[in-house]
Amino acid sequence: MNKALEILEKYWKHSEFRHPQEEIIASVLDGKDTFALMPTGGGKSICFQIPAMTQEGICLVISPLIALMKDQVQNLQHKGIKAIALTGGIPQNEIIDLLDNCQFGNYKFLYLSPERLQNDWILERIKNLPINLIAIDEAHCVSQWGHDFRPAYLKIVQLKEFFPKVPFLALTASATLRVKEDIILQLQLDNPNIYTKSFYRDNIAYMVFETEDKLHLLQQILTKNPEPSIIYVTNRKSCSETVHHLESFGFTATFYHGGLPFKEKESHMKLWMEEKVQVMVATNAFGMGIDKGNVKTIIHLHLPQNLENYYQETGRAGRNGEKAFAVLLNNPSDVFHAESQFLGILPDKAFLNLVFIKLCSYFQIAYGEGIDERFAFNLNQFCSKYNFPTLKTYNALQFLDRQGIITLSQEFSEKVSIQFIIPSKEVIRYMSLHSNDEEIMLTILRTYPGIYDMQTAFNPTLIAKKSNTNEKEVLSLLQKLKEKQVIDLMAKNNDATITFNEVREDERTINRVSKHLESQNKLKTEQLQAVLYYSKENKTCKHKLLMRYFGEAIKEDCGICSYCITKSSKKQNPENVSDKIIALLKIQDFNSRDIQKLTKLPEDDVIFALQNLLENNTISIKSNNLYSLQ
Repeated sequence: MNKALEILEKYWKHSEFRHPQEEIIASVLDGKDTFALMPTGGGKSICFQIPAMTQEGICLVISPLIALMKDQVQNLQHKGIKAIALTGGIPQNEIIDLLDNCQFGNYKFLYLSPERLQNDWILERIKNLPINLIAIDEAHCVSQWGHDFRPAYLKIVQLKEFFPKVPFLALTASATLRVKEDIILQLQLDNPNIYTKSFYRDNIAYMVFETEDKLHLLQQILTKNPEPSIIYVTNRKSCSETVHHLESFGFTATFYHGGLPFKEKESHMKLWMEEKVQVMVATNAFGMGIDKGNVKTIIHLHLPQNLENYYQETGRAGRNGEKAFAVLLNNPSDVFHAESQFLGILPDKAFLNLVFIKLCSYFQIAYGEGIDERFAFNLNQFCSKYNFPTLKTYNALQFLDRQGIITLSQEFSEKVSIQFIIPSKEVIRYMSLHSNDEEIMLTILRTYPGIYDMQTAFNPTLIAKKSNTNEKEVLSLLQKLKEKQVIDLMAKNNDATITFNEVREDERTINRVSKHLESQNKLKTEQLQAVLYYSKENKTCKHKLLMRYFGEAIKEDCGICSYCITKSSKKQNPENVSDKIIALLKIQDFNSRDIQKLTKLPEDDVIFALQNLLENNTISIKSNNLYSLQ
């Protein structure tokens, strides 16, 4: 291990390994298949990068995350270590050159996605490389019980035939006991050494608060904790809206989501990393490779899709060892929204079959034909033609892609983005002078309320449909508005492409893969139920609930989560609290915030009493979040 330590000091500037990095590296150097379960921030990449550097040859790294591959390759190159990644969009002749470099250019790391192994000619080239280690990152993707199952991962095991003496290292940051066992089975790990780092983070206080006024509570939390924070939301629109609210409260904030241009992502990230703004508001697209030690607070404004993602996202707090907070805010309507957002967009077998048949018809592919044919593809136009819901259709296409039936290029950012650059009163004046343009412009303003504040992704197909015109007229108007300097217009030619990987067989094709769809839908439902249970269960330590989900038992309560704090504080007699609330509601309807102010009782006591009164049908909650006596 002396050489491993020398490499760690030379390239990573650390004098010692973190547990269990040293044990994992020793296992790999001993030629043993190894399984490593290390939570976010545990330093997984070191576990394959160091042993690969100590030996002759090249390390093959299989990862599904293009952004992470690029990030790791860039970091290695900055250290003077030769590494390349075979990501999407690279022409075949360039791939040949890159693989030649791997074979003859003394490269140490080759990153690729599991789908690349499905190309026979690439596999043939890899078989001739001097591979010294095969690292499988995000290994939970190999399991049908994993939260991001990808069938292409099942092909990795064939590398065992070509490299029988090369150790496999499977790495993941989130796997239940069932997933761990399935990974070992599917990758055929030979009597592997298993290393698991505890998921327990004793410096993170997991807090769950139920409130009708999330923004008010958000303001209180960020005022009390002015250090760097991340707020996670579930959609792009909420990013800009939340930033707007925070700025109105006097906080500095920026946002990050998958639809931002690369330069904006970089600049927004830099603002937050350099602490020129306190808060980063983001979707789950944010976090890849983020290692900022002093993040004090992670706040989830909406319910997450699963506890695996939730744990990874909250794990970005308190990496410096200082006390930090992971806060989940919810209200009674969140359950409906979460089920609609995460489960309502899952395609079933019938919808999947319909999408596949229409996709073949769309490109005029006859039954028994279509293999290796490639087409430009616009998701919005396809959905508009067949009146399909966009997100559900995208999920169906993504499933077909993961099953290898089609290859779908991931280029679904909108083709067009616009921003009005004159005041709203001038826009109204323009419409009064150009009545022919009024209907389309009104439709744009109603559909995109934030279009004065920022460049906004724009769907011309949707606007054409809503305004009873056609897409050509909409795009023509945009060009005219740009020339008259009414709007700033950005148009990009980034339609997706679809490649058919097998012949069209309709139901036979879908029947073959439908069992995977059913199991994935069932898993996603179970995962959301686990989130709902975690958010609603108020008689158990939150840390215990999380650890139990990941198959880890802890005996003692953490002492710092929302449950433990409530338990240790002096509780009001629930009947007295309920009586005070009922007395108030006899006067008029109130929301929980006003009830708390008027009763001068602790918020937890008020919420607990309100929940009991709701369960007993003593009170009800109206659509405007006011409580009323039944």
